[in-house]
Amino acid sequence: MTQVGFYHLHHLPLEQALPRLLEKALAAGFRAVVMAGSAERVAFLDDLLWTYTDESWLPHGSARDGEPDLQPVWLTDAEENPNGATLLVLCDGARPAGLEGYVRCLDLFDGNDAEAVAAARDRWRRCKEDGHELVYYQQTPSGGWQEKMRT
Repeated sequence: MTQVGFYHLHHLPLEQALPRLLEKALAAGFRAVVMAGSAERVAFLDDLLWTYTDESWLPHGSARDGEPDLQPVWLTDAEENPNGATLLVLCDGARPAGLEGYVRCLDLFDGNDAEAVAAARDRWRRCKEDGHELVYYQQTPSGGWQEKMRT
């Protein structure tokens, strides 16, 4: 089964939290698929990962770039894993049919949006029913993560 981490964004928005999480994932040796809610959001995240700081960028690509086997991070709005990733990052409420093939999944949701929180609770319930290991992380004021619950 997949370990699914639910990341409750409370102090920093996805645009600031996602690059930090991806940096850690790449440093740990993961290849990642980031599944967004729309093609427009994929284009936005693509630009973001090139420019989120002046000092660094994250190697990544999308269907627009091609060559997924060369991309350590693949951005998509579809259910696909063309770069052989073992980490799936979900944002914008994206919900794949299954998590087969992934060792870990990060589900990022906006804790300041009541609808996003309710949808994340529903995804938690479904993942629990499917037998996945679940971990709930709450964002600290500095933008780090504190584990609050594990099942």
